[in-house]
Amino acid sequence: MKTRVRKSNDLGHWCHFFLQAVEETTEQGKETFRQLLALRQEIDGRIVTLGRRVKNGRRLIQFLCRRPAVNVGLVAAELGLQYPAANQLVAGLTTLGLLKEMTGYQRNRIFRFRPYLDIFRAEKEIWNFLL
Repeated sequence: MKTRVRKSNDLGHWCHFFLQAVEETTEQGKETFRQLLALRQEIDGRIVTLGRRVKNGRRLIQFLCRRPAVNVGLVAAELGLQYPAANQLVAGLTTLGLLKEMTGYQRNRIFRFRPYLDIFRAEKEIWNFLL
């Protein structure tokens, strides 16, 4: 349809294409929002297993939504924790499957908020398909 609009300068087809794109964008946005809400509920269910670290676990999840790739030093600074406490918290979220270590190193490790990023990776793949 994009090619036909370009070649024929048919404004009606262009409007139809544009409105279809708006509708698809809206639907995809709603689906992404639903997935994020479901992820939030799933995380809340998992995080309660952290015991005394639940409060900091929730704070870290909020931070990870803004910055989905972190290292332990950044977590310590953001949450106001000592490095060993931040390291234990990151290890706990890794065990729960919420963080995944990316570097394979013993030091200077970077962790990504895998389930959160997966939602947006799926959205990107859909956009690439549509465009």
